[in-house]
Amino acid sequence: MELVGTIGSAGLFMAVLGLLLAGVLALANRRLFVYEDPRIEAVEELLPKSNCGACGLAGCRNFAEKVIAGDVVPAQCTVNNALQVGAIASLLGVDAGDVERRVARLACAGGKHVAYTRARYAGLSTCRAAAVVSGGGKECVWGCLGLGDCATVCKQGAIHLDRHGLPVVDPDLCTACNDCVEVCPKGLFSLQPTQRKLWVACRNRADGDAAEAACEVACTACGKCVADAPAGLLTLKNNLVEIDYDWHDQASRHLTDRCPTGAIVWFDDLAQGARGHSAKKILRNDPLPLKH
Repeated sequence: MELVGTIGSAGLFMAVLGLLLAGVLALANRRLFVYEDPRIEAVEELLPKSNCGACGLAGCRNFAEKVIAGDVVPAQCTVNNALQVGAIASLLGVDAGDVERRVARLACAGGKHVAYTRARYAGLSTCRAAAVVSGGGKECVWGCLGLGDCATVCKQGAIHLDRHGLPVVDPDLCTACNDCVEVCPKGLFSLQPTQRKLWVACRNRADGDAAEAACEVACTACGKCVADAPAGLLTLKNNLVEIDYDWHDQASRHLTDRCPTGAIVWFDDLAQGARGHSAKKILRNDPLPLKH
């Protein structure tokens, strides 16, 4: 009888303890419950789920939360297609918005036919691997290595290498996803609004003679474009022309006219920047010889 009484007491204690803990959990659930708008998941399903950050946010879920809160417009996801953007706007009953389109641009025009190499690289065929070995073997240490990491990483197929080993961006396919920007070991890609038509296709910061000896289309910091530009639009810094895009509405195509190497270009056709009238004509198609 005494054993039965002990077991009964233990059972009662466990039952009371269970009820007590269940009550604590129920109370905690009520107090700590955070409501989540079911539209967040619905919007996230309509996003590309690439978490690329092209919208300026941490990822697709963060974008879904912000678009429901009204902090961003559906069109701010530049990776999404127009149909999906419209579906999000319809779901939320908001305007899709109008976000200025951006494309990836390369700050280099030094293909194999105009840029010298000082050593042949024979390792793993990626720009990142080559950059580790003395910068990749290109005479211009700032220049594109032409092994196509950017083309490989581009999920949209918007980048291909031309016959001179230089990346070309197709603006109709580019979604400004930022992948090429992140993968380039030389930091030559950046995302630019399409309204910015004046562009410096060079990052070489050597002085004029050294720059041109390494690449025939390098910026030589001659200053002619700066002299022709409205004050403040163009400046020379560390042997390279820089554009202050706060003044971009004062830019015009004539600023490329006197550039002797064609390093500063004008994007009318977004796929290919146009060089000025004074730029040397490059007729060579074969790669330049190894420079000793």
